[in-house]
Amino acid sequence: MPSLDLACGQFEERRNCERNVQQNSPFGLQVELPVGPSYGSKLEHEPGTRLDSRTIRRLMIEDPVKPAVAPSATCSVEQWIGAVHAGDCVELMNEMPVGSVDLVVTSPPYNIKNSTGNGLKNGAGGKWSNAALLDGYDGYDDNMPHDLYIAWQQRCLKAMMRVLREDGAIFYNHKWRVQQGLWQRLADEITSGFPVRQIIIWQRKGGFNHNPGYFLPTYEVVYMIAKPNFKLAEKRGGIGDVWTIKQESDNSHPAPFPVELAQRCIESTNAKIILDPFIGSGTTAIAAEAAEREWIGIDISEDYCRMARERIAATRRQIEGS
Repeated sequence: MPSLDLACGQFEERRNCERNVQQNSPFGLQVELPVGPSYGSKLEHEPGTRLDSRTIRRLMIEDPVKPAVAPSATCSVEQWIGAVHAGDCVELMNEMPVGSVDLVVTSPPYNIKNSTGNGLKNGAGGKWSNAALLDGYDGYDDNMPHDLYIAWQQRCLKAMMRVLREDGAIFYNHKWRVQQGLWQRLADEITSGFPVRQIIIWQRKGGFNHNPGYFLPTYEVVYMIAKPNFKLAEKRGGIGDVWTIKQESDNSHPAPFPVELAQRCIESTNAKIILDPFIGSGTTAIAAEAAEREWIGIDISEDYCRMARERIAATRRQIEGS
């Protein structure tokens, strides 16, 4: 497996690949959705600056529509494997070879601060009064206008579908919520038009609730978006579609998801190469290594990439020492 230290060199080598072929979307249409925010999709801004919703809205209007592009055939997937790549996830996925990964396991930002509830809204008395997500993510405040967030995530999914093999699938973790008295299944809007095969309920164990207006939220959803020839691994179909898995606690990332969740997604398939375009603290890579699979990680944040590489290296040392 390639050393994590090769990531920088691989990124520069990959940048030298030509990007001059317009790529159709998986559904036969040109990819013409607006460009999304810097957290996963490129908008020009000064390094280290945070993107608030007003800045995002302005940049979305000013930035021209950009079709997806395919790299030269000289770009091999081997250049990507076993490394955490820092950069815009849509841009980088569009530089990867078409049909080069077997599985995508990911959990994007939920746009949770654009909420009418009193959880993360202002930190006053809500469940998340001391949550790290009060500050958003590194370089992104997780507070986009609703329509722009949907467009961005659809653009991300199209880029994932492009790199996925015809027998591959995406496990896309997201969250339903109530907004202004209406049940808002945000991920339903995002995945509209994509081949969703099944919805898995992730029932989280434990948690605390300091908000007397709500019962404790204890579940999230995982959309299984499958290409036509995708099949589960032998005997995995009997697992069931409600997974009770304890949430991550010992992790400095503001919104980690548990290694066990990623590992169950991976081990339910015969996938050899797993991609996470929102790798965050490296959870999917750690789960892939535990399952003896290859992996590719992407994140816009240099700090999260550094965190992921450190966690992956620490996990390897722990395994080697046991």
